[in-house]
Amino acid sequence: MATAKQTLVIVESPTKARTIEKFLGRKYKVEACNGHVRDLPKSQIGMDIENDFEPKYITIRGRGEVLSRLRHEAKTAARVLLATDPDREGEAISWHLAHILNIDPASPCRVEFHEITSKAVNEAIKHPRAVCMPLVDAQQARRVLDRLVGYKISPLLWVKIKKGLSAGRVQSVATRMIVEREDEIESFIPEEYWDVTAQLAYGEKKFSAKLFRPEVHNEEEAKEAVSHLREQPLSVVDARTSERKKNPPPPFTTPNLQQEAARKLHFTTAKTMQIAQQLYEGVEIQGEGAVGLITYIRTDSVRLSDEAISAARAYIPDQYGPAYLPETPNIYKGRTRAQDAHEAIRPTDVTRRPEAVKASLSRDQYNLYRLIYLRFLSSQMTPALYDTETAEIASPDGMRLRFYGEHKKFSGFTLVYEEGTDEEVVSPETTLPRLKVGAAVELSDAAAEQHFTQPPPRYTEASLVRALEEKGIGRPSTYAPTISTIIARGYVTREKRKLYPTLLGRMVTQVMRDHFADIVDMRFTADMENKLDEIEEENLPWKQVIRDFYGPFDDMLKKAEQNIEKVKIADEVSDETCELCGAPMVYKMGRYGRFLACSRFPDCRGTKAIQVEIGVPCPLCGAPVLEKTSRKGRKFYGCKRYPECDFVSWDRPVAEKCPVCGSYMTLKESRKDGRWYLCSNEACRHREQAPDSSPAESAEE
Repeated sequence: MATAKQTLVIVESPTKARTIEKFLGRKYKVEACNGHVRDLPKSQIGMDIENDFEPKYITIRGRGEVLSRLRHEAKTAARVLLATDPDREGEAISWHLAHILNIDPASPCRVEFHEITSKAVNEAIKHPRAVCMPLVDAQQARRVLDRLVGYKISPLLWVKIKKGLSAGRVQSVATRMIVEREDEIESFIPEEYWDVTAQLAYGEKKFSAKLFRPEVHNEEEAKEAVSHLREQPLSVVDARTSERKKNPPPPFTTPNLQQEAARKLHFTTAKTMQIAQQLYEGVEIQGEGAVGLITYIRTDSVRLSDEAISAARAYIPDQYGPAYLPETPNIYKGRTRAQDAHEAIRPTDVTRRPEAVKASLSRDQYNLYRLIYLRFLSSQMTPALYDTETAEIASPDGMRLRFYGEHKKFSGFTLVYEEGTDEEVVSPETTLPRLKVGAAVELSDAAAEQHFTQPPPRYTEASLVRALEEKGIGRPSTYAPTISTIIARGYVTREKRKLYPTLLGRMVTQVMRDHFADIVDMRFTADMENKLDEIEEENLPWKQVIRDFYGPFDDMLKKAEQNIEKVKIADEVSDETCELCGAPMVYKMGRYGRFLACSRFPDCRGTKAIQVEIGVPCPLCGAPVLEKTSRKGRKFYGCKRYPECDFVSWDRPVAEKCPVCGSYMTLKESRKDGRWYLCSNEACRHREQAPDSSPAESAEE
């Protein structure tokens, strides 16, 4: 209980409360409100549309005990400080707490910090401010808009298509993007083209060059070009050398972190945010206690504090040498309308190296912290330098080949960090032949290879986040829940990190495009995000934004109610029969993905998990091994005879046995190391290269 001399500090999570209380000492008591305490009721639209959209807030179910404790502590405290997260949602939580605890929001009751360190927290406590109402209003506008869209459109979808469906400002646009990408892929017509590559020698240097003149369109032209190259002398007609500079990427914003964690760590956006939240709120470090390892995790700013830059500039020459420190700090320009109140995501202490705290972190925490740490450090290092060479080689009859090569001569920031990509990138030559104009080159071989143009790639979580960010749809805090929602609703499936629309997702998108065009229009959605920013900047009153939106939206609703025809979704029948009644089973979408249900539901409630055989016998009993999905959506592998046989593995087993000890092996793969087989025997762990894909895997593709 807070004494009369104590100050009550209210934060959002118990973890954060424990970390902060350690910094503040006995004169402070820190309590957690566990997130939002008031919201619009779930049972109704929750606003008075006739009374200028006035929200009707109620206490969230289950928060009564928390609020009773906070009221009791507030009565006996000398003062109350509201220290929720430094963003719109955090500001709104503080505003609601002020209302519940009878605190004047205009009084200096709000404290804000962007990292959970002793210095940051104590400095914030010394400078409380009033609750920022423009931030609160921007949050209220978003909440009311989302409620109007969700609670007005979703019931129509229930009636016309299927119960349990939902629509949302951002989720409907994201689903549309995935559907339209799939449409592009399905309608894509490949076009043939050929590459002719010559293997050349210049003295002792060997290199390759590609034919670019004449263009080769078919096999006949390709064969003719190869034949001509073999018959003609070749010489260098143009050669240039230069230096290429590659600058370091900026420190992480939330979308950048989600993309890079997906590429390098294979994390989902939701998992990235979950682990980042742990690192931000505080982790128990041996010898230090609870420590916040990174700054606030919801930001679209690339700005760094002067203090953080100075710390990095002091650390870099000491660790890597003065050549890796630029003369002046690297300053990065953020995207237009980025919220610059927060810094980029960075470590709270550059001297707290990932290796030094590895023993105190889980594997996922360590990997994400290391990613954030190295990205921040590299952002303040010198560029990487490359020697480059571009040359053209010609034959007397006018055939032209082009060579480009580069060689890294100074690693710069790449000594500690290389940015990932969504597509595989083939590096050019690493040895430069140093060609001279007029010099003869010798042809050792020439070959033609047929190619076909490829359709655009399916979205991954990383590329979808990038596309949403580029189009101005959503904000850093919305990307992870948006993707989680469209997968949970069954509009999209995730297979081998790629996002596919389901039949249901296509149908809902078609209805939205036909009857709610503005809601799924990307420009309209991006413009609405800009209006929310303008509310925060005090350029627009929030209710005016709602008024302007609701008139046209209400007209769309009335027309849709009359014009949407009821859609009957036929269940996809499986080959399985119900074990309870013998009726055919059909595929259904549930909370944890697809499953089989009896076609006689609700008369029969038989269900069964979908069983996918991977073409590998069980290492224990020889029965088929199945690919299964855990309740948290993670794939694992188990014997078909379970529970009679208890074989289970998180890693995919393969048919090959370990040549050293005879145990079964599992397939492992990564972008860096490719694919390999690893012995399951902890005492052996023999490793060997795996083929590009097994027959069973190829069948799945």
